[in-house]
Amino acid sequence: MITEPPTLVTERLILRPQQASDYESCVAMWNDEEVVRHIGGATRPAQDVWFNLARSRGMWPLIGYGYWVAVEKGSQRFIGEVGFSDFKRGMNPDLSAAPEAGWAFNRDSWGKGYASEAVGAIHDWLDENRPGPSNCIIDAGNIASRRVAEKSGYAFWCEALYRDSPVNVFRREGAGTT
Repeated sequence: MITEPPTLVTERLILRPQQASDYESCVAMWNDEEVVRHIGGATRPAQDVWFNLARSRGMWPLIGYGYWVAVEKGSQRFIGEVGFSDFKRGMNPDLSAAPEAGWAFNRDSWGKGYASEAVGAIHDWLDENRPGPSNCIIDAGNIASRRVAEKSGYAFWCEALYRDSPVNVFRREGAGTT
C-alpha cells in the first residue's frame, strides 16, 4: 500500500503532498464565498481548514490514497487541493466502496483548465495504482465541476441523500473495470 503521496507533474502543474506551510493559502481559499458556494455553501473556520489539511494528508498511510496540493509549475503558487478520500459518509449508496474524488481551486485559477489538468492527472495515477471505479459528489448547480468530472470519465450515477440534503453522485468505472 502507498503510504506517502507521490508528486505528480503535468504540463503546467505540480501536485505535491500537503505541507504545514500550505495552511494560510488553504485558509484563504476555503474562506472565499465563491469557492465554497457549491461545496457546502459555508466558509470554513481556520481550525477546520487545519483539520482538513491534516486529515487529507493522513489518509495516505491509512487507506493508500488522499489529497495533493496543486501549485503552478513555474511560480509554485498555490492554486488548490485535489485528490481522493473515504469520508465514511454513511450514505446509500455507500461511497466507501471506492475512492471519492474531490477538488477545490482558488478563484484566481478558474477558467484556465487547471482543474481538468489536475483531475485528469490524479485519475491517471489512480488507474495505474488502484484500478477500478471511483465516485464524486457534485452540487447540481456546479456546472464547471460537472464538466471537469465528465472530462475524466465520470457520468451521473444517482441522486442520494447526504445529511438530509439531496446530492448528485457521479461514477467513473476506471481502469480494470469491466
